[in-house]
Amino acid sequence: MSKGRMFYGIFIPILILGVGLVVGFGSYIYISTIDSVVGRFSSSKQSYIEQIKNNLEHKIQTIEYAFNTYSTTSSFQEVVTHPITEQDFIAYRNVNSQLNYIASMAAEGTEYSLISLVQNWQILNEKLSNLSAGEVQQLREQYIENQEQSLFWMKTDKGIRFVNTLPVFSTKKQAIALSDISLHTLNATISSGEDAAVYILNKHGELMYESDPGNVLLAPEQFGQLAGTINSMEDKGTVQQEMSGRDSVKLIYAKSSYNNWIYLTVLDQAEITRSLEMTKFGISAMGLLLILLIWVVAYMISQYFTKPIEQLKRSLPVIPQVSSRNELEYIRHSIDTIISEKASLESLIESEMPRLETQLILNLFRSRVSAEELEQSLLRFGYNLSEKHRYAAMLIQLDSLGGREASDKDVLLLAVNKMVEELIPAGQRLQPIILNDDTQATILTFTGSNDATMNKEVLDYATALLKAVRDYLKVSISIGISNFYSNLLESKEAGEMSKQALHQRLNLGKESIIFYEDISMVVSGPVSLHYPAELETQLFNAIRLGDKEQVTAALYPFLAELMGKNKSTLKFEVMLVRLVNNLIQLEQHLGVSVLLTQDNNKLYHRLLDIRNPEEMERMLVQEVIYPMMYSMKDKTSQQFRCLSDKITDIVHAEYDRELTLEGIGERLHYNPNYLSSIFKKEYGTAFSEYLMNYRLEMAKRWLTETDMTIREIAERLQYHNPQNFIRSFRKKEQVTPGAYRKLKQGEQQIF
Repeated sequence: MSKGRMFYGIFIPILILGVGLVVGFGSYIYISTIDSVVGRFSSSKQSYIEQIKNNLEHKIQTIEYAFNTYSTTSSFQEVVTHPITEQDFIAYRNVNSQLNYIASMAAEGTEYSLISLVQNWQILNEKLSNLSAGEVQQLREQYIENQEQSLFWMKTDKGIRFVNTLPVFSTKKQAIALSDISLHTLNATISSGEDAAVYILNKHGELMYESDPGNVLLAPEQFGQLAGTINSMEDKGTVQQEMSGRDSVKLIYAKSSYNNWIYLTVLDQAEITRSLEMTKFGISAMGLLLILLIWVVAYMISQYFTKPIEQLKRSLPVIPQVSSRNELEYIRHSIDTIISEKASLESLIESEMPRLETQLILNLFRSRVSAEELEQSLLRFGYNLSEKHRYAAMLIQLDSLGGREASDKDVLLLAVNKMVEELIPAGQRLQPIILNDDTQATILTFTGSNDATMNKEVLDYATALLKAVRDYLKVSISIGISNFYSNLLESKEAGEMSKQALHQRLNLGKESIIFYEDISMVVSGPVSLHYPAELETQLFNAIRLGDKEQVTAALYPFLAELMGKNKSTLKFEVMLVRLVNNLIQLEQHLGVSVLLTQDNNKLYHRLLDIRNPEEMERMLVQEVIYPMMYSMKDKTSQQFRCLSDKITDIVHAEYDRELTLEGIGERLHYNPNYLSSIFKKEYGTAFSEYLMNYRLEMAKRWLTETDMTIREIAERLQYHNPQNFIRSFRKKEQVTPGAYRKLKQGEQQIF
């Protein structure tokens, strides 16, 4: 029988989780077993190599001790300094007896010989032989002259040889004692039943012995590197060694504290692998058995939980467009089909209600609705208004866009409209709407008859809106509020009142809350015009210089006084026309082209149509004044650069003379203050600071490349007091001139 998607959705995760646990647990057991086996083998090999080290080291110590003791006796001194011939039987017997005694103390199969370098004789295996002068010299070169120590071991073809040049603590060697341990003796000493290769290295990494000469693991230079590595490690342990062309091997080592020899054996990976074969087989068999058990359990659990779903699915009608294997999707889609038509109809009706309600409010502001239509519509939209209700029209316009593009205005108005819905309770207003491209409109409703109370309530709503829009949208708005009225059919006249109130924000500034009742009582008086001519002069002078800082410093006080001292709309418009005329004249005088020279009336109309002071300010600043300033800056920058370059040329040529900006101004026929300002503007630093820095740079060159004294350098750079020069130099370089010269001389000696 075919299973559904839900069955596999339960079965597969349980199976994967179970298999993962089995694999993880089996891997943990196998890895733990490997570590245990490797540890046991390592411990066994470590004991083995320690035993070899102790056995061989005991024999070596015995040989060295015997020869060292014999070399200190008086009989030794007497024998090596006298010739031994066939007639000197007693002397020969004494030497031979002593060598036999040493042989009895050391290992069997070891040959001992004594060579007299003074009398040119040698006793080897109880045989006396005379040596030629050439043979003696060869022995000296081999065992004395080319060796750093008087007692050492060396490898030979037949085993290893102990060399002891006697006396031990004398530079005048009289004899050489040799002990040759054969390979047979070494193999017998080292072999203990372990089938493993053994290597012995001296402290220089030279191979002294290998149990299997035909199968040496490493090259001589690799043994040297290995010895260097082990010498920096503990006295015994394990080391990993890379093999050329094959896998790396693990070596068990033990270091001798007596002669620094290193004893090595190989940890056989094949032997470890053979020990783990049964463990691997057992773990694999157990894992397969557990996986089979988990498969059965997962199947039973999945069957148990999906059986009710299958029964419910069979009870529903067949839906062709839904896959029969996805039980839950099939059931959900069946239920959705039953209620979809009802939900669709309700959604359609609900979506149309706000649109119809918005159209009703627009018709009220345009006076396009009759009394009968208004009454029916209010009941349809759930408004319960009586004859006791009073109303006020509240219009909102944006003072600024908060740095956004003009295309974002519609989005901002929609956001403001949404905030009105949230901040003013539904029972205190009709549906808020977007009246036109610039204005949001709301009709407020009140049940009281006290105008003061209603004014306070309106003011609270308006204040909350100002703060919310400023905090969340980062823009400013102004709000105009009409007089209160009793009939909603008068909403068009109320809207006009609110528009007239918003016109006054040109005088009141941004974020204004303006009641029409307040501006209607304003009495017109005699017209007195105020134009800030002095501030205009400062502004125009800054434009001529192309200096943005000076333009900004003069511009905003000028605009503030122009707008603040001309509260009347008529007076402000007259002053605005005067400003535009003066700007056009300034443009013609400066010879720049920024304003519309052929159709200047467009600029007048654009400015006079704006009732938003922030937008008017933006247009004057960004589209007129700053572009004129940038044009002048481009024209004057080349002149400023030319003058600044002349000043720097004078500094570079006459830095060791008395230089002042006043003297340079006389030579170039410019005011010193003017030269100072353009030099700082071009180079970002004052003239005096530039001169001082250039002189100090020359001082650094002279300190490095010449032998001039510090006093001579100070006098040449116009420092009348050497201490002033030292203070200036230390302030800039953090060191005194003398210390700087020593530092540079030290660097030159290094290189």
